[in-house]
Amino acid sequence: MKGIIMFVVAIAIVIAGLGIYLSPDGIDECGAAPSGKADCQKVDAIVAVSGGDTSARTAQAISLFQNGWADKLVFSGAALDKSGPSNALAMKRQALTEGVPESAILIEESSMNTKENAELSRKLFEENEIGSVILVTSAYHQRRAGLEFGRMAENTIRIVNHPVQSDNQWSPWWWTTPRGWWLATSEFFKIMVFYAGGYVR
Repeated sequence: MKGIIMFVVAIAIVIAGLGIYLSPDGIDECGAAPSGKADCQKVDAIVAVSGGDTSARTAQAISLFQNGWADKLVFSGAALDKSGPSNALAMKRQALTEGVPESAILIEESSMNTKENAELSRKLFEENEIGSVILVTSAYHQRRAGLEFGRMAENTIRIVNHPVQSDNQWSPWWWTTPRGWWLATSEFFKIMVFYAGGYVR
């Protein structure tokens, strides 16, 4: 009986630890709007990368913009189907329907993976004098996206993580589904590859 209890406790620790590790949130204690509190100040832009539940990621970025966290929105991502609009353009259209001014939106339409999201966004950052961003993606993807953007930034751009905690692929109950375990373990593996200096999509 003791062994079973220890096993259950160990599994619970793994689940909690993995979920927390994958989804760092730099403004989780800041409230809905920026303030003078340390690490809760307004940034230059909010960046959302496509993939997974792109609509939910876009909605999160729009909400941050509307709450005054930045004056610019950056949407990054190509489309798998090259015959249609890019993901970034679709994200822009979603923002426009929510009342975001077109002048506030920048898009990067060529990136096909997380590494390219970071690398190709850098040009937009440089052209628009963006020195600090809140990075938005799905919770399971946040750690790796933050690492890629951090490597791209080379300590010249402040990257603040802020994940979508629940979307159509991920929720706090991720561990109850095979899909949740697949996303969690595959992201953890990709992070290990990142630290080893390898390349992952």
